[in-house]
Amino acid sequence: MDRREALQRTALMLGYAISAPALMGILNGCKASPEAAFKPVFFTEDLAAMIAEIAEIIIPKTDTPGAKDVGVPAFIDLMLKDCYAKEDQDRILKGATDFNADAEATYGDRFLDCEAAEQKELVNKYHGEAIAAMKSETPPKDRPFILVIKELTMLGFFTSEPGATQVLQYEAVPGAYKGCLPLSEVGRAWATS
Repeated sequence: MDRREALQRTALMLGYAISAPALMGILNGCKASPEAAFKPVFFTEDLAAMIAEIAEIIIPKTDTPGAKDVGVPAFIDLMLKDCYAKEDQDRILKGATDFNADAEATYGDRFLDCEAAEQKELVNKYHGEAIAAMKSETPPKDRPFILVIKELTMLGFFTSEPGATQVLQYEAVPGAYKGCLPLSEVGRAWATS
C-alpha cells in the first residue's frame, strides 16, 4: 500500500472530509513515526502531553499499537506547525487551552491529572457537541478543536507503518505473478478474441 492509498482509505473513514492543510502535509511526506524523546515545536510541553492523551483515547492501544506507540502526537504537533495557517493555529491553541480549562472546571484538575474515565468522558462530551454543531442548520465556519485533533490522529495513525500494515488491510505484493498459465486454470481472460 502506498501513501496515496492509505490517504484514500483514511479519507473514506472520515467521510472524505480531510482538511486542505492535513492533505497538504501528507502529500508532502509528513508521517507519524515513533520517537523516543518527542519535543513539541508547536504546543507547550503540557498541551503536547494533553494532545497525546486525547490521541490515545481516540486510538487506544489494544492488540495493535495505539496512537502514542506510532508517534501520532509528534505528527500532530508538526502538522499544526508546518501546514496550518496562523489563524487556524491560534484557534487550535485556544481550543486546547479551553479544553484543559473545562477539565479543571468540571473535575477540579487539569486534563492530565484527571482519572482515565473522566478524560474519556470529557473527550466524548466535546466530540458529541462538535458532531451536533457540524450537523446543525448553521454549522460553524471552522472545524471544532476536537475534530481537528481527531482528523490528525487518524491521519497520522493510518499513514504510519504500523497503522497501514497492522490495522488496514495490507498486502505487500498483490499476489504472486504467474506469467504463463493455461486458460483453464485462470478461469477467464480479460480480453478474448
